[in-house]
Amino acid sequence: MLDGKTVLITGGTGSFGGAFTNYILSRYKPKKIIIYSRDEYKQYLMRDKLHAYENVMRYFIGDVRDLDRLRRAFDGVDYVIHAAALKQVPSCEYNPNEAIKTNIHGAMNVIEAALDTGVNRVVALSTDKAVNPINLYGGTKLVSDKLFIAANAYSGFKDIRFAVVRYGNVAGSRGSVIPFFADIIKNGGRELPITDYHMTRFWISLEEGVDLVIKALRESSGGETFIAKIPSFKVTDLAQAMLPGCKMPEIGIREGEKLHEVMITREDSMRTYEYDKHFIIYPNMEWMDNMNIIPGGKLVDPEFEYSSGRNTQWLGEEELSGLVHDMA
Repeated sequence: MLDGKTVLITGGTGSFGGAFTNYILSRYKPKKIIIYSRDEYKQYLMRDKLHAYENVMRYFIGDVRDLDRLRRAFDGVDYVIHAAALKQVPSCEYNPNEAIKTNIHGAMNVIEAALDTGVNRVVALSTDKAVNPINLYGGTKLVSDKLFIAANAYSGFKDIRFAVVRYGNVAGSRGSVIPFFADIIKNGGRELPITDYHMTRFWISLEEGVDLVIKALRESSGGETFIAKIPSFKVTDLAQAMLPGCKMPEIGIREGEKLHEVMITREDSMRTYEYDKHFIIYPNMEWMDNMNIIPGGKLVDPEFEYSSGRNTQWLGEEELSGLVHDMA
């Protein structure tokens, strides 16, 4: 699918961008992979790591806030993966204007540039925090999701499709609970603080996130939101898996934090189809009368909700211990 194609990844020096780039290089023969990001040092590190592929790799310094730069970078690009965003909840709360400029205005710029330059497919990465948002980061990503879905209305006769992929915190990613616990343990700590003893989270690996994006690129007809079927875990079980027998003082939920991650609401269930390894929320737009339902799916029950606290798949302490060990 990606052989001979040019792929651009916004925010490409992040953890997802690195994993997605490695996936493409190991399985396809792309014409070019363009890493579009603001951080020249991270680009330097990525270039050094992937020096064997210098004939394929290209590195563009640029910001998604800059429409002209995006248009230049998108010239000749077939596929765009939009991963750039301000993601840290506290930072977005304290700097709301900056979050809006990157996460909302940046999304608008990516859409405009893709429409103007003949890009074929755009997949935008979303987050569980965009579902019933209670913090600014989630609010900006909800708007971003809506923009990418609605962008299909402006494609006209162009062969371009926009889709969204949604998942929660990737296991072991920056700012997630695993490196937080690991740092405490590394420094000799014997207690792992828990914000709430009832807290649950979904577990998704970078590889699973990449697979879902590839599926969206391959199957999307425009406007869908793809959500992976993944297991849940209790944060208390994770703490015991990482430091058996540790004390777990309960410190209270932080501002903007949810007790459970939610990927699909009951309100979305009327448009959600379940597949073997994922769900798809199809758009409910008047101008999408001929929405193509991908074969093999089944409409979920009207009261269905996909939440980490009400999941049917769970990871226990032993399984979590093995997964964390494999990540080390």
